Amino acid sequence: MDRRSILKTGSAALGGALAAAGCATGAAEGSGNSAPRSPFKVASVTLPIAGSSEVFPVRRIYCIGRNYAAHAREMGSDPTREPPFFFQKPTDAVQFVAIGSVADHPYPSLTKNYHYELELVAALRSGGKNISIADALQHVYGYAIGLDMTRRDLQRGMGDQKKPWEIGKSFDMSAPIGPIHPVALLVNHITNGRIELKVNGQVKQEADLSYMIWSVAEQISQLSQAFELKAGDIIYSGTPQNVGPVVKGDLLVGHIDGLPELSVRIV
Repeated sequence: MDRRSILKTGSAALGGALAAAGCATGAAEGSGNSAPRSPFKVASVTLPIAGSSEVFPVRRIYCIGRNYAAHAREMGSDPTREPPFFFQKPTDAVQFVAIGSVADHPYPSLTKNYHYELELVAALRSGGKNISIADALQHVYGYAIGLDMTRRDLQRGMGDQKKPWEIGKSFDMSAPIGPIHPVALLVNHITNGRIELKVNGQVKQEADLSYMIWSVAEQISQLSQAFELKAGDIIYSGTPQNVGPVVKGDLLVGHIDGLPELSVRIV
């Protein structure tokens, strides 16, 4: 028997087996339930929307690195020559922090140098590819205040080895964040204003959002050249200078003009 005959015979046998097992498309349609079923459930990740009973579904978390000149310098880079670069955190890295609360934030495993990075977060209502800077803010649904928590020793160690450093950035609860504030509620997009982080009452990070090297609109445009952005994507837009370590018991309070404060205690 030649190869063509073998293939025909094998295909016929496989089709018969699937039909007998009830796995054929016709069997699924005949059952009245054509939707595929999962053997287990995976929780979706959502964030409350300020002033609404609705929630914002989180699809992806993008982060930009070294987006304030002074922070770029303290991390050993030249902000005048470095193009923007991005990384991602898993969606379930989100830790929601309610307004007016102090959330317990666990000190993670494997690190002895755990750092804070306070950031403005943009939440997208729509997306696309190759979005122009002029059109970028049309895709923003709202804004939030967030922390990009970092196992700095692991990040630097992997970087020194020329290896990916997700282990330093993309771990459980590494993205504390407040509720999403719609642009309509804010009246306008957040493009300037004070961004400040206090640790145990002492100011550690302080800058103006206008000091960003790449604006939120420019970040959206740049990201859309590499990825098709979609509704539900959130973008951590970079942190000012003076990132630093925390220990158990420390109280972190983040402030961005126009948004409620974000408070977490390291436990």
